[in-house]
Amino acid sequence: MFSYGDRVQLSDSKGNKHTIVLTEGKEFHTHKGAIAHESIVGMDEGSMVSSTNGTAYLILKPLLFDHILAMPRGAAVIYPRDSAQILMEADIFPGATVVEAGVGSGGLSSYLLRALGPQGRLFSYERREDFAETAQKNVRSFFPEAELPWTITVGDLQDVASEELFGEVDRVVLDMLAPWECVEISRKLLKPGGVLCCYVATTTQLSRTVETLRLHDSWTEPRAWETLQRGWHLEGLSVRPEHRMVGHTGFLLTTRRLADGVRPFVKRSKPAPGAYGSDWIRPDISHLGWEESPTNTDKP
Repeated sequence: MFSYGDRVQLSDSKGNKHTIVLTEGKEFHTHKGAIAHESIVGMDEGSMVSSTNGTAYLILKPLLFDHILAMPRGAAVIYPRDSAQILMEADIFPGATVVEAGVGSGGLSSYLLRALGPQGRLFSYERREDFAETAQKNVRSFFPEAELPWTITVGDLQDVASEELFGEVDRVVLDMLAPWECVEISRKLLKPGGVLCCYVATTTQLSRTVETLRLHDSWTEPRAWETLQRGWHLEGLSVRPEHRMVGHTGFLLTTRRLADGVRPFVKRSKPAPGAYGSDWIRPDISHLGWEESPTNTDKP
């Protein structure tokens, strides 16, 4: 049953959704009339309540999915469909230690915290203080009473990551403009066999990240993909794809850290003609102090 302090989602017959926090003495108002919060208290989820002009609303507790789509945003959010891919492909498990860089509005952080459980640990890094504040508010608003195993730090991951975490992290998730800048710090943080997952928006970001990982020589061959989402119209025998679909949100890339001193398999297949044109410039990584394998000093 609903009680004061609960978050409630009200949906009308057209699918419009409104989320409120039940507060004593308050009312919910739209052009379709008002609903007193006290009229919802004591009702079960899945019940119906009517406004003062007779409009019916279905009342449910909002899912995390609903919260992510409706929450205030300081930065672009990783949508639930991509968060689901990250949780599965990066193999986020209860009790894991995860480092997340690029918190944005806290959407992915919320899913990570739920997947990690109370025994896990999430260390989030965000370079902008205003984004970090927005993310904290969004996450805390959905988990208002929970003791979250979450630490959020303002600053660039490669500059402020604690050395106490070196070799202790199970998974690293990067959501930033230049994830290739964090390849070395990710290697230091991850345990051997740990998973690095990157979320990028463009093909140029994807290409540079992959080539940097290959030059580093401490990772398995990267794997990249994107998620396409298409809804379906369902009415009797009229079952067909909807006219609009989500064709692209971002690219996801995963790779695993090799043990110290172990080199990845040398690629035997030749690149496609033109993959590395005459204007291709090998990224300069000398400033990182990496010890490269002789097999990776030239074009593949």
